[in-house]
Amino acid sequence: MESLYTALLYLIQPFVWLRLLLRSRKAPAYRKRWAERYGFCRGKVAPDGIMLHSVSVGETLAAIPLVRALRHRYPTIPITVTTMTPTGSERVQSAFGKNVHHVYLPYDLPCAMNRFLDTVRPKLVIVMETELWPNMITALHNRKIPLVIANARLSERSAKGYKKLGNFTRRLMSRITLIAAQNEEDASRFLELGLKRSQLTVTGSLKFDISVTPELAARAITLRRQWAPRRKVWIATSTHDGEESIILDAHRQLLAKFPDLLLILVPRHPERFKDAKELVQKGGFSYTLRSSGEIPSGSTQVVIGDSMGELMLLYGIADLAFVGGSLVERGGHNPLEPAAHAIPVLMGPHIFNFKDICAKLQQADGMITVTDAESLVNEITTLLTDEDYRLYYGRHAVEVLHQNQGALQRLLQLLQPYLPQRSH
Repeated sequence: MESLYTALLYLIQPFVWLRLLLRSRKAPAYRKRWAERYGFCRGKVAPDGIMLHSVSVGETLAAIPLVRALRHRYPTIPITVTTMTPTGSERVQSAFGKNVHHVYLPYDLPCAMNRFLDTVRPKLVIVMETELWPNMITALHNRKIPLVIANARLSERSAKGYKKLGNFTRRLMSRITLIAAQNEEDASRFLELGLKRSQLTVTGSLKFDISVTPELAARAITLRRQWAPRRKVWIATSTHDGEESIILDAHRQLLAKFPDLLLILVPRHPERFKDAKELVQKGGFSYTLRSSGEIPSGSTQVVIGDSMGELMLLYGIADLAFVGGSLVERGGHNPLEPAAHAIPVLMGPHIFNFKDICAKLQQADGMITVTDAESLVNEITTLLTDEDYRLYYGRHAVEVLHQNQGALQRLLQLLQPYLPQRSH
């Protein structure tokens, strides 16, 4: 099975290049750094440290508190963070700058993976969530490098897929040092795939271990004073194709009731900034781009958030937030970032990526579900007209966040045996 998987991976490489080229038409970054995707990274990393892999933006955001804590605990150990996408790459660079090394993780080809590991020589590899790359797992196992899957989750659908591979999956599971699962449900799915109880622990979700730093709060207050000292602001973030038009339709209806309402619209991917701008122009809205640095005037109706790494700041100036990927079938994005600012969170019905977190928020009256432009307008109208109702939902959202924190400390304890003792 392993040799069949590897053979297929080599065969599809021309299609992989074609896909990169096609994606580069909208996001030119996909045309760059191809050598890294084949394990050529000499001079870009420091060996003998910790390697952490986060496939894309969501995982990278969850990894930020972990990387900061590791740097604080083990200041002399180099950290290399790998991603697969340019957006994830930009997020790593804006969060850590020169404090960590960053390259793309190579494709799971034995030659590329071995070349990469020869250069990085990690003492410990941490993979965020559930990226199970068979050749990487085998190479780490052969080199006796511990592999920890942190913040691990496994959907029912993925578990069914892995189960069909029988012994292949069981063999992979036996080569993983430790899986730190987000909850009992995820943990039991890993056990069903053949993981031993001794290789498993439940830590909770790292996504809860975020906080609004005093510095960020101060920047948000300043920005709010500049942008909308006497206006109400709502934000729609991580939106996908098909959602921006619903958001703008709702905003048009809301402007009829609240003429000075300001919308901050933040598409999920940089390649969507242009599309969002065209939709805003087509709708006849008065707008500014965040990247222009212009301060919105009193007549600005929409700010397009086309800057990178500013999502937490922009949440801080809003009165309520809609989190995208949830009105279309993308599974939703992280509702805990707006919750950290104690503002009400609205999401569509498609929330399978954050099922557990959304269930906790819904049970505690920290999240409101909407299904279309009409329900969005109705809910936002109520939140904007009734301040107590708005504060009630915001307070409950942040309480859920605080009640579920602690996964980071539990994970750091688990990683201790694989790293040199901390010097005092």
